[in-house]
Amino acid sequence: MLTTVARAGQYQVVTEEWAPYNYSENNQITGMVTEVVRAIMARTGDDFEIVLLPSMRTTHRLKTRPKTIMYSLFRTAERESLYKWVGPVVEESIHPYQLASAPPINSLEQLLHAPRITTRYAGLVPRMLQSLGFKNLDTSATQNLQLYRMLLAGRTDIIIGDTDSGVAYYSRQLNIAPGTLRQIPIELYRSSLYIAFSRDSADERVAAWARALEQLRDSGELARIQQRYEH
Repeated sequence: MLTTVARAGQYQVVTEEWAPYNYSENNQITGMVTEVVRAIMARTGDDFEIVLLPSMRTTHRLKTRPKTIMYSLFRTAERESLYKWVGPVVEESIHPYQLASAPPINSLEQLLHAPRITTRYAGLVPRMLQSLGFKNLDTSATQNLQLYRMLLAGRTDIIIGDTDSGVAYYSRQLNIAPGTLRQIPIELYRSSLYIAFSRDSADERVAAWARALEQLRDSGELARIQQRYEH
C-alpha cells in the first residue's frame, strides 16, 4: 500500500483561473471541470494534488514536469501530439460581446473593422484572432474581469475572451443586469475542453480516467455537473 501511495503521489494535477471551469473561491479550487476531475479520481481511487497556477504556467508545467495532468485544455491540432488526452469533457463556443445599447454588429466584416476589440494579453484567443486577420485588437487586459469592466466603462466597443458559460459567470460576479450585454452572432471558435496528460504518463492511468469519464457521462452525472454551472 505504501508503495502504491508513493507512486500515485508522483502525479500532480494543475489548472488555471478560468471560470466557470476551474477557479478559486473561498480558498478552494472549484468549477465545472474541477468537479468532473474530482469525480473521476473518486472512481479511479486516485488522490492527486490539484494546484492552481497563474495562466501560461500551466502548460509550461505540463510540458516540463513528469507525470503531470492538466485541465481544462482545448484540444488543437498544434497540441495534439504533445499530450495524451481524456475527453471531451464539454464542448464550448467563443463569441464576441458588445453592449446591447450599441449599434449592433452582425457580420465578420463589421467585426474586422470595429474601432476597438479588447481581449486577453496572451493565450489561445488573441492568437486565434490574429490568425483570422484582426488588426483592431487591444490586448491590454490581464484578467477576464477587466474585459467586462472596460466594456461597461465605455473604454472598449467589443470584448472577446470567454465562452458563453464564462460570460454568464462573470456577469453574475459583476451583477451585470440581464440584457446589458449582447452576444454578437459570430461563432469565432468552437472546440471541446479536455484533460491532458504529459507524454510520460502511463497509458493504463490515462485509460482508467477515460473509462471513469465515460461512466460519468453514461450515468448522467456529467450532465448534472454541467447544468449546475450553465444555469
